[in-house]
Amino acid sequence: MNLRSRIFTPLLASLVAVFQSSCVGAPDGVQAVSGFELNRYLGTWYEIARLDHRFERGMSDVTATYSLRDDGGINVVNRGYKASSGEWNDATGKAYFVGAPDTGQLKVSFFGPFYGGYNIIALDKDDYQYALIAGPDRGYLWILARSRTLEPAVLSALIAKARRLNFPTDELIFVDHLLPD
Repeated sequence: MNLRSRIFTPLLASLVAVFQSSCVGAPDGVQAVSGFELNRYLGTWYEIARLDHRFERGMSDVTATYSLRDDGGINVVNRGYKASSGEWNDATGKAYFVGAPDTGQLKVSFFGPFYGGYNIIALDKDDYQYALIAGPDRGYLWILARSRTLEPAVLSALIAKARRLNFPTDELIFVDHLLPD
């Protein structure tokens, strides 16, 4: 191995590690819920609201379905209807806990070795009927529910929490659920 390789290879590996670890955390001042129970979280969730991103732009009837993987991780299947093409779009990924399995902080990947943060920052711990999810920064936010709608008081409380945590809640897109599953 020449001198250039001996210097470049560890440097590149270090940069990749720093990049990946910075993408799987939570935004400053935002904490994932404790007392999380994965088995209760599994199944299908409806996307109630989200911040806009290219990968979901123009989609309605968006769901996320979580199931156990053989390797101890979680299968993630996101599905939404794109009216402009008249087609359902699916994205399949995998998720793993970042730390303890009773803390709602995971890393999720839809693209090979690249992971992003999936932080459950509010959760109906009694019945697991709604959740507030943050990504690695304040540009990613989702409100999920087990049904196609949320009671207005619950929705307002989740939005208020996100606002207190400095998420741009005025930019939320509310998702239509009109088509049968």
